[in-house]
Amino acid sequence: MDKATAAKQIDQLKKQLNLWSQQYYVEDAPSVADQVYDQKYQQLQQLEKTFPQLITPDSPTQRVGGQVLTSFQKKTHEIPMLSLGDVFSPAELFEFDQRLQQQTEDALEYNCELKIDGLAISLIYRDGVFVEGSTRGNGIIGEDITNNLKTIKSIPLRLTEPVSLEVRGECYMPKKAFVRLNQQREEAGQPIFANPRNAAAGSLRQLDSRITARRHLSTFIYYLMQPENFGLKTQSEVISQLSAWGFKVNPESRVAQTHAQINAYLNEYQSKRPTLPYDIDGIVLKANSLAVHQQVGNTVKAPRWAIAYKFPPDEQETIVRQIEWTVGRTGVVTPTAVMDPVRLAGTTVSRASLHNPDYLLEKDIRVGDTVKLHKAGDIIPEISEVVLSKRPEQLQPTEILQRCPICQAELVHLDEEVALRCINPKCPALIKESIIHFASRNAMEIAGLGPRIVEQLYQKKLVADVADLYRLTAAELLQLDKFKEKSTQNLLAAIETSRQNSAERLLFGLGIRHVGSKAAKLLLEHFGSIDNLMKATETEIAEIASIGPVIAQSVVTYFANQEVQQLIEELRSVGVNFKYLRAAPVATQANFFTGKRVVLTGKLQQLTRSAAKEWLENHGAQVTGNVSAKTDLLVVGQDAGSKLTKAESLAVQIIDEARFIELMEA
Repeated sequence: MDKATAAKQIDQLKKQLNLWSQQYYVEDAPSVADQVYDQKYQQLQQLEKTFPQLITPDSPTQRVGGQVLTSFQKKTHEIPMLSLGDVFSPAELFEFDQRLQQQTEDALEYNCELKIDGLAISLIYRDGVFVEGSTRGNGIIGEDITNNLKTIKSIPLRLTEPVSLEVRGECYMPKKAFVRLNQQREEAGQPIFANPRNAAAGSLRQLDSRITARRHLSTFIYYLMQPENFGLKTQSEVISQLSAWGFKVNPESRVAQTHAQINAYLNEYQSKRPTLPYDIDGIVLKANSLAVHQQVGNTVKAPRWAIAYKFPPDEQETIVRQIEWTVGRTGVVTPTAVMDPVRLAGTTVSRASLHNPDYLLEKDIRVGDTVKLHKAGDIIPEISEVVLSKRPEQLQPTEILQRCPICQAELVHLDEEVALRCINPKCPALIKESIIHFASRNAMEIAGLGPRIVEQLYQKKLVADVADLYRLTAAELLQLDKFKEKSTQNLLAAIETSRQNSAERLLFGLGIRHVGSKAAKLLLEHFGSIDNLMKATETEIAEIASIGPVIAQSVVTYFANQEVQQLIEELRSVGVNFKYLRAAPVATQANFFTGKRVVLTGKLQQLTRSAAKEWLENHGAQVTGNVSAKTDLLVVGQDAGSKLTKAESLAVQIIDEARFIELMEA
């Protein structure tokens, strides 16, 4: 085949494949079977392999490149990507309308759109070909993620017309893709994503676009820059034109002229929310007239012609049938409401923590009460209030426990804290929880020793404390339910390996009050061994930077206990290492973090701050405490504060914990 013939066939194949892709991913109306598409795609691949000079950017084969980036380039938006103002009640929505009406001469109509819970993106096309895509970032400076956006099948690589333009929209992960991804990650032993938005964020910011391609992301485009260049006069016309050019637009948008129509739209999609194939967290009202957009303009942060109405959390009523009290590893006794199961945010919920006695008394929750239940942050089940109008007259206030529900020892409040504690060292619940903690990842890291196994070991009287773990035999483990030869040998190997851990893991694993993994490392770095620490005075311990008198008193009090001293001797006798093993620098090849100045902020869920810091330093990064113009990367956990705000203002690259772990494992 000569070049001219190949060029003609390639052009035909590209047009056909792009049309089929448009029908499948944008219009949700596939016209051919998958194998037909695959066959044509393979033909195109073969022709392009033979004639590589004929490969063009709009070819379907160019959606996933083979090059892995080391970082994302900054992208300055010529026109800032603004965020929307939020309102939370129909009354506030009405006030927004009244303000806007006062600034315009003609009666307003609105284009009602769903507020997709995803990430804002910008796409740039030249002569109809996709050339650049970026994240919103701080609204002024984002990141160039063109390669990753090319992998998203709903984003056309070539438009139906050779126009040059910039559009903006939302990238999201469909609910089915989210469930599938988390199942895969769970099976692979990786941390799961908390929600589809986090999953979409982590997927969009992969340095390897092949990973992004496997995440099945999608988009809805809703904004066109400089629509007057195309003779468009309303937002509804913009949506229609975007669709005509080949973009995927949300089909649920609707023009409304009256408050009744707006409220009907709002109520309709609040009720439809659980059944939609993607997450929404509200609706957006946009003045339909583009002339109004020009007339009223924007504030520094948001357009004056649009507003987002945020849905309240999904809330259901249910009945409290029981209040259970459970004992944690530190002896804290926590009440939990057990309720009739209800569906919330896509899952069935029947339990909610009541945290502590004060919380329980403040809410005045009683067995038999009807309560309102929602998911805090759309994740954690929480009782918002009791429906007092439905409370039966005979219900009695909930009694706060005076004795441990497991061992019947008297419960106490330590240091005037709100938590109730069992301080009986022989309490079965404390023993089991202490063993579970001892075996956890940031402590002795005994893989395979989870709560179910610990329960069996305790019930069969095979362990009474953590030292007994090191006396277990294969014959004893084979008594456990579903334990075979392989699982037995794996657990014994994990226990054996843990004997040689550096002593800060042992110190943290002992579960001393106020001594987290970071404090444990600081203590062992200073004293060198458990034995030296046991001899230290409160004053000597408190003098260590970041330790202080509270931890010092807790450590000295703990090691003064005769039972603790006996446990330490038992651990010594079974060969557990008591010395701090100073980590040698890890010899690694250059990686994503090499040479970067990194700041950690917020609460990390999968890692401790010190473990993350140690890993980064061992892999060539410099970890600092404050964000500055020299900071290359901010790793964000939950409840991040001023450091996140400052990083956004300085356009510092920001990643969440899930993304951080992915890069660690890359």
